[in-house]
Formats: sequence, C-alpha cells, structure tokens
Amino acid sequence: MILMKDVYKTYDNGVTALNGINVEIGQGEFVYIVGPSGAGKSSFIKLLYRELKPTRGTLYINNKDVSQIKEKDVPLLRRDMGVIFQDFRLLPKLSIYENVAFALEVIEETPRNIRKRVMEVLDLVGLKNKARFFPSELSGGEQQRVSIARAIVNRPKIVIADEPTGNLDPETSWDIMRVFEEINNSGTTILMATHSKEIVNTIKKRVIAIEDGMIVRDEHRGDYGYES
Repeated sequence: MILMKDVYKTYDNGVTALNGINVEIGQGEFVYIVGPSGAGKSSFIKLLYRELKPTRGTLYINNKDVSQIKEKDVPLLRRDMGVIFQDFRLLPKLSIYENVAFALEVIEETPRNIRKRVMEVLDLVGLKNKARFFPSELSGGEQQRVSIARAIVNRPKIVIADEPTGNLDPETSWDIMRVFEEINNSGTTILMATHSKEIVNTIKKRVIAIEDGMIVRDEHRGDYGYES
C-alpha cells in the first residue's frame, strides 16, 4: 500500500525535513502520525499526495513509484486518495452537495451516479438534510464533515488527514473520529497527523512518531507520548 525506503526531503533553503524515512503501511491500517512541531510530519504527509517530491529515496503507493511519476499523472494518483485538511478548504460559493459532487465531476462520473453517491456519503457523515446549505451556514464541525464526505466520495483506498480536529471543540472532535473509524472499518487506509493526545490515547491505533525528520517510534496500539 505505502512503502518508503530511505526517504529524504531537503528544502531549497538547506533545511532537511525528513532524514532517512523507512516505513511500510498496509491496506486497511489506521495510523496516527505524531511528533513535536517542526518534526517533519507535514512534509511526510505532503509526500504521500505528491504535494512534495522526495529529495532522495523511493516512495511507493499502490505499487507506483510516486517519486518518478510525471506531473501530468499526479491527478490520476490522487484518485485513489482522499485528503482532509485542518482548514476544510471548501468552495464557499457552492452548496454542500456541489462541494462533494465536484470531486466526482472532475473524474467524469455520470450525473445519476453522482447524485446517488453524494447523498450516500452525506448520510454517512450526518449531513444529508443539509445538502443545499452553503459552507458559511454550517458550524466548523459540520464543515469538516463535508470535507470528509468530499474526500471519500470516490471510494479512495487511502484517506490522509492533516490535523483534521485541530480547529474543533472536543465533543465535535470525537464525532469526527467516529466517522473516521467507520470509514476505516470499511477497509480504507487512514493516516492522520495529529497533536491530540486525548484522541491517540483513547482510540488506540498504530502510532508513528517523527522527531527531527526521523521515525523514532512505531507502535501498534501506541500512546501519544508527548505533552500536549
């Protein structure tokens, strides 16, 4: 599913964000990526959806060498991924239905299938009754649910979540985590970068800890391990 071999990422200013990463993540796993600020978590995440390319090393996703694919093939790679951000990134002038449907329109799905699938995922995240609302009419937690629906609407094999509960209150964060667990239980691989000690220590999953650009801990059913 995901395989990194001796992956390094050095930026143009000389800063090395990742320093020899070796890791393998299998289909259907749920993995937390943790570590202090500036440890390299964001660089790790961005490599996965080809926002960045490794400086050295190889990165395989679904048996494709991501470091070698051409720019024109990146959208095809991302069809098997759903990406969820802390700041939601919804299109403000589109309705909730249209925000989610857009992900299927770009891959030229049929209108009939779009309607069916969009309502399925909105039902999954508890927003079926707000399909015609606009992002500005929703709470932060509801907007994050929309971003989750958009990320999973094309049935990706991998969901990558970068601090998805960072801007949410605790009760809403637990609601979001229940949605993630349901998605994971359907067989989707989930990688979640987080600073939430409470979530990691309560919902036990695999924990990969990154410090100074290196993996310092990789534990199944691990703890957060840092002061939050």
